[in-house]
Amino acid sequence: MDGFGNWLAIGATVALVALYELVLVLMQRRRPGRLARTVHARLRADWYAAVSGQPGSEILAVQTLRNSLMSATMLASTTVLALMGAITLSVPSLHARVALGSMAAGGGRVLLVLALLGLLFVSLVATLMAVRFYNHASFIGAMPVASPERASWASTGARYVRKAGILSCLSWRSRKSLAVSSASRIVTSMSRYR
Repeated sequence: MDGFGNWLAIGATVALVALYELVLVLMQRRRPGRLARTVHARLRADWYAAVSGQPGSEILAVQTLRNSLMSATMLASTTVLALMGAITLSVPSLHARVALGSMAAGGGRVLLVLALLGLLFVSLVATLMAVRFYNHASFIGAMPVASPERASWASTGARYVRKAGILSCLSWRSRKSLAVSSASRIVTSMSRYR
């Protein structure tokens, strides 16, 4: 594949991901109850409301939120490792291109590398924000159900659980986009060996 073919593969990849996200946005507006992320966000908010209404369920709330927190923490850890690996592998070649002034010659490859790094960074930030919201929600969930403090923080706790779930979904969607971008990178890399 020549330079034009590389740009064509990159354009097709970006168009495919953009089309997928556009379809999701349109489905979200037309029938929000049909998308898993909307249903799951509502499920988390309803769960938090149900747990908040049951005295003695504080330990259950904290344990469930701790499980979600640990899942998000593991995702953040793997994202950090992937980001470190991608930076380690890509920075020397990017540095060489900048030093030689040949950024235009491999512009498609540079764009793909930067897209991969950007998607990993978005995934990391979304996961870390989800961890933050799960952490705050677990403090609220640990308050005794009948306490006036819990009542004053109940809507905030439900909102935090919802936000954490949406951020986790964003992290996973970034990783799916990362897989598509990686496939495009592999296709453009294989063109050198023909």
